[in-house]
Amino acid sequence: MAFRPHLRRGMSIYLDHNATAVPLPAAADAAAAWLRRPANPSSVHGAGRAARAAVERARRQVAAAIGGRPSGVVFTSGATEALHLALGRVPRGAHVVASAVEHPAVFGACAARGVELTRVPVDGSGCIDVAAVAAAVRPDTGLVAVMAAQNELGNVYPIAEIARAVAPVPLLCDAVQAVGKIAIDVTTLGAAMVALSGHKIGAPSGVGALYIAPGEPVEPNIIGGAQERGRRGGTENVPGIIGLGVAAEHVEQRLRAMAGVAERRQRLREALAGLPEWVEHGRSALPNTLAGRVDGIDGDILLAAMDREGVHLSSGAACAAGGIEPSPVLLALGLAPAAARGGLRFSLGPETTDEDIERVGEVFVAAARRALAVKAGARARSH
Repeated sequence: MAFRPHLRRGMSIYLDHNATAVPLPAAADAAAAWLRRPANPSSVHGAGRAARAAVERARRQVAAAIGGRPSGVVFTSGATEALHLALGRVPRGAHVVASAVEHPAVFGACAARGVELTRVPVDGSGCIDVAAVAAAVRPDTGLVAVMAAQNELGNVYPIAEIARAVAPVPLLCDAVQAVGKIAIDVTTLGAAMVALSGHKIGAPSGVGALYIAPGEPVEPNIIGGAQERGRRGGTENVPGIIGLGVAAEHVEQRLRAMAGVAERRQRLREALAGLPEWVEHGRSALPNTLAGRVDGIDGDILLAAMDREGVHLSSGAACAAGGIEPSPVLLALGLAPAAARGGLRFSLGPETTDEDIERVGEVFVAAARRALAVKAGARARSH
């Protein structure tokens, strides 16, 4: 079955799949069907048993997509909750090692747990030195956290090698950007826990999972019931979980589509390389991600220009009181704040077409040249 996008030319060109993927119609339909049914898997009557069977089927689907055991899958409200659940295995006040380019959810979970955090720096391309991660481990280190793929840059990190280097300290792997883009097999990954998110692979928003390797302890951070084998209290989000299960069944198909996605990403890279001021960030190994900046132009300016053309991208900058804040990830690469505020990310999906890429290349280069001309004119007038 081919991917059938909800967003098409004439409406928009969507190149922000790392933020959220285009909903998979089969996953949306499956979730919607269960929105019309009474669905409490803890009930012992027929309706409850049907809901329980559907949830357990989804658990098997998710486990199969990442090569794990169904018993290791804990459903959550998303990857952020999964990461907080993972940090629950670390005693309060313990020491945690994380890469400097982890998702803010990891740093937030560390802060909520009250741990002492060591951030391992990356180089100017966003690469991680395995030896540096191992060297940061101390006798009181309770956990090491390194993501499988960086969401802003597209860098892919050597998780299995890092896991071996820091053993016996357990490794937490945020695999949110990796699942569905590169193959993930938890049996060879070496991580004690792996977090994933539904809406990154076409499932509805508001559902995710934490995979816990056999024998790894976990302390629930939501107390109130014995759901999820006592690991996460609260009635399960049955429609979302079922949607996630269907999306997980399509992961293999999504992976097969990535060869074509990588070819289109390369064509976009070649188009942008024709702009002398374009500077690429990172060493993207994710087949769908291209990150960089137009030197001297704030990313939000180009983001707005592209949005007016119906092209949806992502900026590494964030709005805050007093102006635009640069991306912490780009700052971690050693960029000056002014350069870091220029960050942009193109993230393609299986739905992206050749025509989309041709159009985006033309529109972006034209928008960048206009912005550069405006800046040059303003500079000339100031003199």
